[in-house]
Amino acid sequence: MEPDKPEDPATPRLEQALHLARALVLADLSAGRVTAPDVVSMLEDSVTHRRWWAEQWPQGVDFVTGLVAQDVQDALLEAYGRWPLCPVCADIDASGPHALDVEPELGADPHWVCGKTGTAVAAIGRLGPVLPYSGE
Repeated sequence: MEPDKPEDPATPRLEQALHLARALVLADLSAGRVTAPDVVSMLEDSVTHRRWWAEQWPQGVDFVTGLVAQDVQDALLEAYGRWPLCPVCADIDASGPHALDVEPELGADPHWVCGKTGTAVAAIGRLGPVLPYSGE
């Protein structure tokens, strides 16, 4: 029988950060009604990858939420298209819809931001229902 090895003190903090990241990004996906099983699987894949990433770089635990949001955004772009669409420019941008950006790209307290106007739209996990793009 193996002796009990002491638990890494970073593990509870990492698990809490991962659960929070998952919940916040899922809330944003739900707000946009983008919660098909394959999309939720993309989220789970990101959480798994970021667990490994944060185990390699424990100082990065505070950045997990923004990175998970970016991972899901990238996976959705490859599979379906832009997400989440910018509500700031929906009525004024004749070039069509564009996605919000995560800022800071690698930092704590990530927000969805319109990359064209610099307008902070919402913290990750706080997106409201997305209205359809009118195209006008």
